[in-house]
Amino acid sequence: MALDRDRKYREMAIRGKYQKLYTYLCRLQAEEWRASFSEIESILGFSLPVSARLHRPWWANQSGGSGHSQALAWGVAGWETAEVDMDSETLLLRRRQSAASTRPRTLAAVWPVHRAGAWPQSLSLRREDLYEDRA
Repeated sequence: MALDRDRKYREMAIRGKYQKLYTYLCRLQAEEWRASFSEIESILGFSLPVSARLHRPWWANQSGGSGHSQALAWGVAGWETAEVDMDSETLLLRRRQSAASTRPRTLAAVWPVHRAGAWPQSLSLRREDLYEDRA
């Protein structure tokens, strides 16, 4: 089910208004890309909306494909925004960590089991052995 949802989000990004940004980021080999708003506009072929220059939340990362089409474009491509400077109109895009590195750790990985060896024969947990001196 999750794979089907991911496929649909990818299809939305490919057909969406920001598909040229999606394609550009998919092809980019770097781990980080510092860009100006003007550079992004040249990739898109149109001007960013006024809200992109006025409101920092326009550049917010959103999870699960919900939210704005621009966030879907860079999110589905595997990138996230960082260091958005509204005054200089620049931002840093970083490639997201792979799913394997963000996978929750298991208890065994955090607290590994250490085998102490065989149970000592002289050690008993039978009720009679535990309370033999109380009779």
